[in-house]
Amino acid sequence: MWRPDGWDVRVRLGVLTPHADVGPESELRAMAPADVGLHTARVPFGAMGRGGAMDPTIPLAPVRAFAEPPYVDEAAERLADAPVAAIGFAFTSSAYAIGARGEARMLARLSARAHGLPVVAPCAATVEALRILDAGRICLVDPPWFDAALDDLGRAYYEDAGFEVVRAAPCGLPSDQSRIRPDALLDWVVSFAPDEAAAVVIGGNGFRAVGAIEALEAVLGRPVLTANQVLLWAALRAAGAATGGVTGYGRLFGNP
Repeated sequence: MWRPDGWDVRVRLGVLTPHADVGPESELRAMAPADVGLHTARVPFGAMGRGGAMDPTIPLAPVRAFAEPPYVDEAAERLADAPVAAIGFAFTSSAYAIGARGEARMLARLSARAHGLPVVAPCAATVEALRILDAGRICLVDPPWFDAALDDLGRAYYEDAGFEVVRAAPCGLPSDQSRIRPDALLDWVVSFAPDEAAAVVIGGNGFRAVGAIEALEAVLGRPVLTANQVLLWAALRAAGAATGGVTGYGRLFGNP
């Protein structure tokens, strides 16, 4: 008699996302089982305009600013007033810009503002996932709107964490979120990823990627990690919820 109405969930997760970006919500909702509630707070991001418009490459100043007080802290505090069990910081490039130590300080600060709720972020989650998957050599693919300097910071982030980055570059697809297609992403990554990489890491929470994970893993024969995929995985773990209900989005969710 009754239709699903979104109330009967086993866990609710909060998401902090750039104000004009629909990527994190779209991909997280696509991956999450129906019994996982997702609740998003929007944070001003100076490199995005109305309708999600961005320049062909994003500058570092607003990337750094996104991770700083006051806006993201205020959003985390308000979001934590809802009955969520963990919060995901849906933004990759700030960790590149501030480094792992800066990212850890940011997460601790946001958790304090969020009344002690766990706050997770994609780069820190990727490091944890790679260690669980025992993948020490990686290929890093960043969004087309990351310039060489930001991509180099991403390489440095993972090298500082102890990984060998055998190849890294911004993806050679159009620098426009709305023009990214899974088939084009698959073709580009397959041609780019070297055989010696034990895993492929695709950065950028606004980069359309999760729909290609299963196909990429089938072709490449190794794990593929994307920013929103690892964010969901980490948020579920932080909330004490099982991750096994997520199917079709990579080997990561099949790992006990």
